[in-house]
Amino acid sequence: MLIPSAPEGFKSGFVALVGRPNVGKSTLLNALVGQKIAITSPTPQTTRNRLQGILTLESAQIILVDTPGIHKPHHLLGETIVHNAIGAISAVDLVVWIVDSTVPMGTGDRFVADIISKANVPAVVGLNKIDGSPTPDILKTYTDFAQEYTWQPFLFSALNGTGLEELKTTLGDRLPLGPYYYPPELVTDQPERFIMAELIREQVLLLTREEIPHSVAISIDKVDEQAKLTSVMATIHVERDSQKGILIGKKGAMIKEIGTQARLQMQKLVFGSVHLEMFVKVQPKWRSHPSQLADLGYRKEK
Repeated sequence: MLIPSAPEGFKSGFVALVGRPNVGKSTLLNALVGQKIAITSPTPQTTRNRLQGILTLESAQIILVDTPGIHKPHHLLGETIVHNAIGAISAVDLVVWIVDSTVPMGTGDRFVADIISKANVPAVVGLNKIDGSPTPDILKTYTDFAQEYTWQPFLFSALNGTGLEELKTTLGDRLPLGPYYYPPELVTDQPERFIMAELIREQVLLLTREEIPHSVAISIDKVDEQAKLTSVMATIHVERDSQKGILIGKKGAMIKEIGTQARLQMQKLVFGSVHLEMFVKVQPKWRSHPSQLADLGYRKEK
Protein backbone atom coordinates (compact mmCIF):
# COMPACT_ATOMS: atom_id res chain seq x y z
CA MET A 1 0.00 0.00 0.00
CA LEU A 2 1.31 3.42 -0.97
CA ILE A 3 0.97 6.52 1.18
CA PRO A 4 0.01 9.43 -1.11
CA SER A 5 1.17 13.01 -0.75
CA ALA A 6 -1.37 15.12 1.11
CA PRO A 7 -3.00 18.00 -0.79
CA GLU A 8 -2.68 21.59 0.39
CA GLY A 9 -4.72 22.24 3.51
CA PHE A 10 -4.92 18.56 4.48
CA LYS A 11 -5.16 17.85 8.19
CA SER A 12 -4.15 14.81 10.22
CA GLY A 13 -3.55 13.75 13.78
CA PHE A 14 -4.42 11.50 16.68
CA VAL A 15 -7.72 11.54 18.57
CA ALA A 16 -8.14 9.57 21.83
CA LEU A 17 -11.53 8.10 22.74
CA VAL A 18 -11.58 8.26 26.53
CA GLY A 19 -14.11 7.45 29.24
CA ARG A 20 -15.32 5.04 31.89
CA PRO A 21 -15.90 1.37 31.03
CA ASN A 22 -19.00 0.58 28.96
CA VAL A 23 -19.72 4.06 27.63
CA GLY A 24 -19.40 2.85 24.02
CA LYS A 25 -15.85 3.79 23.00
CA SER A 26 -15.21 0.65 20.94
CA THR A 27 -18.67 0.78 19.35
CA LEU A 28 -17.94 4.38 18.35
CA LEU A 29 -14.56 3.42 16.88
CA ASN A 30 -16.14 0.70 14.74
CA ALA A 31 -18.91 3.06 13.61
CA LEU A 32 -16.52 5.84 12.63
CA VAL A 33 -14.18 3.65 10.56
CA GLY A 34 -17.11 1.70 9.11
CA GLN A 35 -15.74 -1.73 10.00
CA LYS A 36 -15.43 -3.91 13.09
CA ILE A 37 -11.88 -3.69 14.38
CA ALA A 38 -12.58 -3.43 18.13
CA ILE A 39 -14.49 -6.06 20.09
CA THR A 40 -17.55 -5.12 22.13
CA SER A 41 -19.56 -6.79 24.86
CA PRO A 42 -21.76 -5.85 27.83
CA THR A 43 -18.87 -6.80 30.14
CA PRO A 44 -17.03 -3.83 31.70
CA GLN A 45 -13.36 -3.40 30.75
CA THR A 46 -13.74 -5.37 27.51
CA THR A 47 -11.03 -3.23 25.88
CA ARG A 48 -7.57 -3.98 27.29
CA ASN A 49 -5.14 -2.74 24.67
CA ARG A 50 -4.84 0.65 23.06
CA LEU A 51 -6.21 0.15 19.55
CA GLN A 52 -5.90 2.56 16.63
CA GLY A 53 -8.53 2.97 13.96
CA ILE A 54 -7.87 5.01 10.82
CA LEU A 55 -10.59 7.28 9.44
CA THR A 56 -9.61 8.95 6.17
CA LEU A 57 -11.81 11.78 4.94
CA GLU A 58 -11.40 13.92 1.84
CA SER A 59 -9.70 16.68 3.80
CA ALA A 60 -8.28 14.86 6.83
CA GLN A 61 -6.93 11.60 8.22
CA ILE A 62 -8.03 10.94 11.80
CA ILE A 63 -6.12 8.31 13.79
CA LEU A 64 -8.63 7.21 16.43
CA VAL A 65 -7.08 5.78 19.60
CA ASP A 66 -9.54 3.51 21.43
CA THR A 67 -8.44 3.39 25.06
CA PRO A 68 -9.49 0.96 27.83
CA GLY A 69 -12.11 2.25 30.24
CA ILE A 70 -10.56 4.16 33.13
CA HIS A 71 -11.48 2.45 36.41
CA LYS A 72 -10.12 1.58 39.84
CA PRO A 73 -7.75 -1.37 39.24
CA HIS A 74 -7.77 -4.50 41.42
CA HIS A 75 -4.69 -6.33 40.05
CA LEU A 76 -1.58 -5.74 37.98
CA LEU A 77 -3.45 -6.25 34.72
CA GLY A 78 -5.90 -3.53 35.73
CA GLU A 79 -3.07 -1.20 36.73
CA THR A 80 -1.39 -1.75 33.36
CA ILE A 81 -4.62 -1.10 31.47
CA VAL A 82 -5.40 2.15 33.32
CA HIS A 83 -1.77 3.34 33.13
CA ASN A 84 -1.78 2.93 29.34
CA ALA A 85 -5.20 4.58 28.95
CA ILE A 86 -4.12 7.65 30.92
CA GLY A 87 -0.83 7.77 29.06
CA ALA A 88 -2.65 7.93 25.73
CA ILE A 89 -4.38 11.19 26.69
CA SER A 90 -1.25 13.33 26.75
CA ALA A 91 0.09 11.86 23.51
CA VAL A 92 -2.70 12.94 21.13
CA ASP A 93 -3.88 16.09 19.36
CA LEU A 94 -7.48 15.91 20.58
CA VAL A 95 -9.53 13.98 23.15
CA VAL A 96 -13.13 12.86 22.88
CA TRP A 97 -14.45 12.38 26.43
CA ILE A 98 -17.24 9.87 25.94
CA VAL A 99 -20.07 9.56 28.46
CA ASP A 100 -23.25 7.50 28.65
CA SER A 101 -25.97 10.12 28.24
CA THR A 102 -28.60 7.82 29.77
CA VAL A 103 -26.78 7.64 33.13
CA PRO A 104 -26.39 10.58 35.57
CA MET A 105 -22.87 11.93 35.90
CA GLY A 106 -20.93 10.17 38.64
CA THR A 107 -17.58 10.39 40.38
CA GLY A 108 -16.03 8.13 37.73
CA ASP A 109 -16.94 10.61 34.98
CA ARG A 110 -15.58 13.54 36.99
CA PHE A 111 -12.37 11.60 37.62
CA VAL A 112 -11.85 11.06 33.88
CA ALA A 113 -12.67 14.70 33.13
CA ASP A 114 -10.11 15.82 35.70
CA ILE A 115 -7.41 13.66 34.07
CA ILE A 116 -8.21 15.16 30.66
CA SER A 117 -8.15 18.72 31.97
CA LYS A 118 -4.77 18.23 33.64
CA ALA A 119 -3.32 16.82 30.40
CA ASN A 120 -3.82 20.22 28.80
CA VAL A 121 -5.01 18.70 25.51
CA PRO A 122 -7.94 20.08 23.47
CA ALA A 123 -11.11 18.08 24.09
CA VAL A 124 -14.74 17.66 23.10
CA VAL A 125 -17.49 15.80 24.94
CA GLY A 126 -19.32 12.93 23.26
CA LEU A 127 -22.74 12.24 24.77
CA ASN A 128 -23.30 8.73 23.49
CA LYS A 129 -26.39 6.48 23.56
CA ILE A 130 -28.95 9.16 22.71
CA ASP A 131 -30.94 6.31 21.14
CA GLY A 132 -31.71 5.39 24.78
CA SER A 133 -33.79 8.58 25.19
CA PRO A 134 -31.79 10.33 27.92
CA THR A 135 -33.66 12.76 30.15
CA PRO A 136 -33.22 16.53 29.60
CA ASP A 137 -31.88 16.89 33.16
CA ILE A 138 -29.06 14.38 32.56
CA LEU A 139 -28.13 16.00 29.26
CA LYS A 140 -28.09 19.45 30.86
CA THR A 141 -25.78 18.21 33.64
CA TYR A 142 -23.23 17.00 31.09
CA THR A 143 -23.48 20.01 28.77
CA ASP A 144 -23.21 22.48 31.68
CA PHE A 145 -20.17 20.60 32.96
CA ALA A 146 -18.62 20.67 29.47
CA GLN A 147 -19.07 24.44 29.30
CA GLU A 148 -17.00 24.85 32.47
CA TYR A 149 -14.03 23.49 30.52
CA THR A 150 -15.11 25.08 27.20
CA TRP A 151 -15.41 21.59 25.72
CA GLN A 152 -17.85 21.43 22.81
CA PRO A 153 -20.59 18.82 23.41
CA PHE A 154 -21.85 16.41 20.73
CA LEU A 155 -24.92 14.22 21.03
CA PHE A 156 -24.79 10.98 19.06
CA SER A 157 -25.56 7.29 18.95
CA ALA A 158 -22.63 5.04 18.08
CA LEU A 159 -25.16 2.23 17.71
CA ASN A 160 -27.39 3.71 15.00
CA GLY A 161 -25.11 6.43 13.63
CA THR A 162 -27.14 9.49 14.59
CA GLY A 163 -24.92 12.57 14.88
CA LEU A 164 -21.72 10.88 13.72
CA GLU A 165 -21.27 12.87 10.50
CA GLU A 166 -21.10 16.14 12.44
CA LEU A 167 -18.63 14.55 14.87
CA LYS A 168 -16.40 13.33 12.01
CA THR A 169 -16.34 16.77 10.40
CA THR A 170 -15.47 18.51 13.67
CA LEU A 171 -12.69 16.06 14.55
CA GLY A 172 -11.09 16.58 11.15
CA ASP A 173 -11.40 20.37 11.40
CA ARG A 174 -9.80 20.45 14.86
CA LEU A 175 -6.63 18.63 13.78
CA PRO A 176 -3.42 20.39 12.69
CA LEU A 177 -2.18 20.50 9.12
CA GLY A 178 -0.33 17.28 8.38
CA PRO A 179 0.41 14.37 6.03
CA TYR A 180 -1.23 11.01 5.47
CA TYR A 181 0.13 8.76 8.21
CA TYR A 182 -1.30 5.62 6.61
CA PRO A 183 -2.61 4.55 3.19
CA PRO A 184 -6.21 5.87 2.84
CA GLU A 185 -7.68 2.36 2.45
CA LEU A 186 -6.28 1.14 5.80
CA VAL A 187 -8.68 1.05 8.79
CA THR A 188 -6.31 -0.11 11.56
CA ASP A 189 -2.61 -0.45 12.24
CA GLN A 190 -3.05 -3.65 14.24
CA PRO A 191 -1.84 -6.97 12.76
CA GLU A 192 -4.36 -9.67 11.90
CA ARG A 193 -3.14 -11.88 14.76
CA PHE A 194 -4.09 -9.26 17.33
CA ILE A 195 -7.59 -8.89 15.91
CA MET A 196 -8.03 -12.67 15.66
CA ALA A 197 -7.17 -13.02 19.36
CA GLU A 198 -9.62 -10.27 20.24
CA LEU A 199 -12.40 -11.91 18.21
CA ILE A 200 -11.96 -15.11 20.22
CA ARG A 201 -11.96 -13.19 23.51
CA GLU A 202 -15.12 -11.39 22.45
CA GLN A 203 -16.96 -14.70 22.11
CA VAL A 204 -15.70 -15.83 25.52
CA LEU A 205 -17.12 -12.63 27.01
CA LEU A 206 -20.44 -13.07 25.24
CA LEU A 207 -20.96 -16.78 25.85
CA THR A 208 -19.53 -17.63 29.27
CA ARG A 209 -20.51 -16.95 32.87
CA GLU A 210 -19.58 -13.91 34.95
CA GLU A 211 -16.53 -15.57 36.55
CA ILE A 212 -14.69 -16.09 33.26
CA PRO A 213 -14.32 -12.75 31.39
CA HIS A 214 -11.61 -10.90 33.33
CA SER A 215 -9.56 -14.07 33.85
CA VAL A 216 -9.12 -14.89 30.17
CA ALA A 217 -6.40 -14.00 27.68
CA ILE A 218 -5.84 -15.27 24.14
CA SER A 219 -2.62 -16.05 22.30
CA ILE A 220 -2.46 -16.85 18.60
CA ASP A 221 0.12 -19.62 18.26
CA LYS A 222 0.13 -20.16 14.52
CA VAL A 223 -1.46 -18.77 11.36
CA ASP A 224 -1.07 -20.64 8.08
CA GLU A 225 -2.45 -18.74 5.09
CA GLN A 226 -3.17 -20.81 2.00
CA ALA A 227 -4.91 -19.74 -1.18
CA LYS A 228 -8.37 -20.93 -0.12
CA LEU A 229 -8.01 -21.49 3.62
CA THR A 230 -6.47 -19.75 6.64
CA SER A 231 -5.66 -22.12 9.50
CA VAL A 232 -5.40 -20.63 12.98
CA MET A 233 -4.19 -22.24 16.20
CA ALA A 234 -4.96 -20.38 19.44
CA THR A 235 -4.69 -20.86 23.20
CA ILE A 236 -7.20 -19.56 25.72
CA HIS A 237 -5.45 -18.80 29.02
CA VAL A 238 -7.41 -18.89 32.30
CA GLU A 239 -6.47 -18.86 35.98
CA ARG A 240 -8.36 -21.84 37.43
CA ASP A 241 -9.26 -25.41 36.50
CA SER A 242 -12.94 -24.60 37.10
CA GLN A 243 -12.75 -21.88 34.45
CA LYS A 244 -11.21 -24.34 32.01
CA GLY A 245 -14.13 -26.68 32.62
CA ILE A 246 -16.64 -23.91 31.95
CA LEU A 247 -14.89 -22.90 28.73
CA ILE A 248 -14.79 -26.46 27.41
CA GLY A 249 -18.36 -27.18 28.50
CA LYS A 250 -20.27 -30.43 28.58
CA LYS A 251 -18.86 -32.73 25.90
CA GLY A 252 -16.97 -29.75 24.48
CA ALA A 253 -20.13 -27.81 23.61
CA MET A 254 -18.96 -24.40 24.86
CA ILE A 255 -15.52 -24.42 23.22
CA LYS A 256 -17.18 -25.54 20.00
CA GLU A 257 -19.65 -22.64 20.10
CA ILE A 258 -16.91 -20.13 20.91
CA GLY A 259 -14.89 -21.47 17.99
CA THR A 260 -17.82 -21.38 15.58
CA GLN A 261 -18.73 -17.78 16.34
CA ALA A 262 -15.11 -16.57 16.37
CA ARG A 263 -14.42 -18.34 13.07
CA LEU A 264 -17.37 -16.57 11.42
CA GLN A 265 -15.97 -13.21 12.51
CA MET A 266 -12.45 -14.12 11.36
CA GLN A 267 -13.75 -15.00 7.90
CA LYS A 268 -14.97 -11.40 7.55
CA LEU A 269 -11.48 -10.24 8.52
CA VAL A 270 -9.54 -12.39 6.02
CA PHE A 271 -12.24 -12.47 3.33
CA GLY A 272 -12.05 -16.26 3.08
CA SER A 273 -12.50 -19.58 4.83
CA VAL A 274 -10.94 -20.14 8.27
CA HIS A 275 -10.13 -23.33 10.16
CA LEU A 276 -9.79 -22.53 13.87
CA GLU A 277 -8.28 -24.89 16.45
CA MET A 278 -8.25 -23.83 20.11
CA PHE A 279 -6.76 -25.13 23.35
CA VAL A 280 -7.42 -24.05 26.96
CA LYS A 281 -4.47 -23.61 29.33
CA VAL A 282 -4.54 -22.90 33.08
CA GLN A 283 -2.01 -20.27 34.26
CA PRO A 284 -2.70 -19.52 37.95
CA LYS A 285 -2.87 -15.78 38.78
CA TRP A 286 -1.49 -14.73 35.40
CA ARG A 287 -3.05 -11.26 35.84
CA SER A 288 -0.67 -10.55 38.73
CA HIS A 289 2.60 -11.81 37.19
CA PRO A 290 4.56 -9.20 35.19
CA SER A 291 6.34 -11.79 33.03
CA GLN A 292 3.13 -13.65 32.15
CA LEU A 293 1.36 -10.36 31.41
CA ALA A 294 4.20 -9.40 29.08
CA ASP A 295 4.08 -12.78 27.34
CA LEU A 296 0.37 -12.22 26.67
CA GLY A 297 0.93 -8.73 25.29
CA TYR A 298 0.13 -6.56 28.30
CA ARG A 299 2.93 -4.12 29.06
CA LYS A 300 2.99 -0.72 30.66
CA GLU A 301 3.78 1.82 27.98
CA LYS A 302 6.33 4.53 28.67
